[in-house]
Amino acid sequence: MTTPWGEPVLSRFPEDPRDRLRAWDASDEYLLRHLAERQPPLSGAVVVVGDRWGALVTALAAHRPTQITDSWLGQEATRANLARNGVEPGTVRLLTTRDAPPERADVLLVRVPKSLALLEDQLLRLAPSVHADTVVVGTGMVKEIHTSTLKLFERILGPTRTSLAEKKARLIFCTPDPSLVRPPNPWPYRYTLPGDVGPVSGRAVVNHAGVFCADRLDIGTRFFLRHLPAGGGGRVVDLGCGNGVVGTAMALADPKAEVLFVDESFQAVASAQDTYRANDVSGHAEFQVGDGLAGVPSGSVDLVLNNPPFHSHQATTDATAWRMFTGARRTLRPGGELWVVGNRHLGHHVKLRRLFGNSEVVASDPKFVVLRAVRR
Repeated sequence: MTTPWGEPVLSRFPEDPRDRLRAWDASDEYLLRHLAERQPPLSGAVVVVGDRWGALVTALAAHRPTQITDSWLGQEATRANLARNGVEPGTVRLLTTRDAPPERADVLLVRVPKSLALLEDQLLRLAPSVHADTVVVGTGMVKEIHTSTLKLFERILGPTRTSLAEKKARLIFCTPDPSLVRPPNPWPYRYTLPGDVGPVSGRAVVNHAGVFCADRLDIGTRFFLRHLPAGGGGRVVDLGCGNGVVGTAMALADPKAEVLFVDESFQAVASAQDTYRANDVSGHAEFQVGDGLAGVPSGSVDLVLNNPPFHSHQATTDATAWRMFTGARRTLRPGGELWVVGNRHLGHHVKLRRLFGNSEVVASDPKFVVLRAVRR
């Protein structure tokens, strides 16, 4: 990536030579050009929110910034990119969305996330750190910045305007207003499940901001909950757990099961933990933020339940699904099963047959399919 501060070498995480997606985009470049041309130059405490793969904090390392991210993969990419470019450990402070925000932000840079709820939560959490002279600049691709995005900045921080577009990217300029009366933070959000979704019918769900479909049960998960396997004890993994409703359903159906909730989102794992606890489940559960099943021993799992994503931010890709399915095959015991729900058009059955040598349709409707693959 070419920047006014040099040309850092960057990669996504985990590194894959076949991956053609870059670790930065035009909105990162636009923001960095603006900051280099800005007068007076940057000074004070620099806070960077939502830096997807560490491109921004790597370029701005001389300013000793703080990065706040919801992505475990993004944080690991940042660590690797900082090391790759010779940045001394400790130069950049790495925080997650679950950590207390910095007490002061003299420069607040916001990479607009896909989730408007996550943006709302983070701006509300950071608002006390912002003062009248704080430089606030957001960035994103044109298709990521909407009227609702600008209204959030304006409602929480102060008057907001946008730049002209460059290479399909746009900047957001916000002038903090310390006298602004801010709304209370509505997150986490809690609701009751409908009565037709198996063991979790009528149960509570807790969603922290940024979790997929945070204000309602998405239709894919609803379909999955109606067709989960019968309990049989053993080690169960809710892979890409989101709010944890699938793993909680298995724990309620089979109190002898040991359920591991795994997601790369810090917000998701916090949601799963709160959902599980809200339902007074008596079984054994573990909660892990990480890269899928990478930290799970081979041949140690009886059942993996998975609703794999098919987007990485704005890019459509099946790379995450492949990693999840490959990890499931490695960690399952002989006879162990992977159950997957997905949109019919994604063709997950082809991947499963290639990896497992088998794939069975458990249930289907015009939009979704539940598939079962057995580790031989």
